[in-house]
Amino acid sequence: MELMGDKNDLPKQDQQWARQAWAHLSRVRQQSPLIQCITNFVSMDFVANVMLAAGASPAMIHSIEEIPDFTPKAHALYINVGTLTPDWLPAMKLAIQVANENKKPWVLDPVAAGASGFRLKACLELLGMKPAVVRGNGSEIIALFKGSEDSDSKGVDSMHESTDAVEAAKSLAQVSGSIVSVSGAVDIVTDGQRVVGAKNGISMLQKITATGCSVTALIAAFVAIDPSRAFEATASAFSVFGVASEIGMDMAKGPASLRMHMIDSLYGLDQATVLHRVNISAI
Repeated sequence: MELMGDKNDLPKQDQQWARQAWAHLSRVRQQSPLIQCITNFVSMDFVANVMLAAGASPAMIHSIEEIPDFTPKAHALYINVGTLTPDWLPAMKLAIQVANENKKPWVLDPVAAGASGFRLKACLELLGMKPAVVRGNGSEIIALFKGSEDSDSKGVDSMHESTDAVEAAKSLAQVSGSIVSVSGAVDIVTDGQRVVGAKNGISMLQKITATGCSVTALIAAFVAIDPSRAFEATASAFSVFGVASEIGMDMAKGPASLRMHMIDSLYGLDQATVLHRVNISAI
């Protein structure tokens, strides 16, 4: 624990966040929770590799025929609407229903929620099915809060900083009962009352597709092993992912090599590194 003294004498509460982050990562590695991922075609490969590197067990099962048999076995469910079609919605809704019936937590990634009326309506319907956690960028969370399309939407690219969406995230958390988290330069996590910021990460993550999808999947894995503390699990997942990206950036020459080195770094994270580098604090 001497490393904690090297970390600019962080307040005890901030040190506690670092210890919690390590505890969550350790338990994921020990328990290897099975996470059913109904995610978009673009993200499947990266999501699966990030989860494996963290110690979780991903299952990319989205066929409606398999859900009644498989979903009860999963420890958590991850729903991502990135490449949404009308054919996918029934499977998503059935998987959520089965997860809820079996008291398994599920996490929603409302990709480009405000980009079209079809997408927004679907995201609002899914939100009404009570996810444990919602993770989006600033524009996605604001669109969900307002319940309206964004005429300036650029799809998955956010037009707002995470800090622009703090009040929307708090209100959405209060209304939905979900933990609401917002990705950005500072990753925001709120339960409607408490608000924390995870300040790890690098700007080049924006140049790699599916990084947001992957951190949401990691949140699902962390929530799976600690469902009663989804707030803490979400902040921990954000920061662990961010630390891995920081270390990967030290070796990377650009986005392609960063992707590789970040996966390696996540796999190799040790206790001393997590305790020394995790940066989560109240906002």
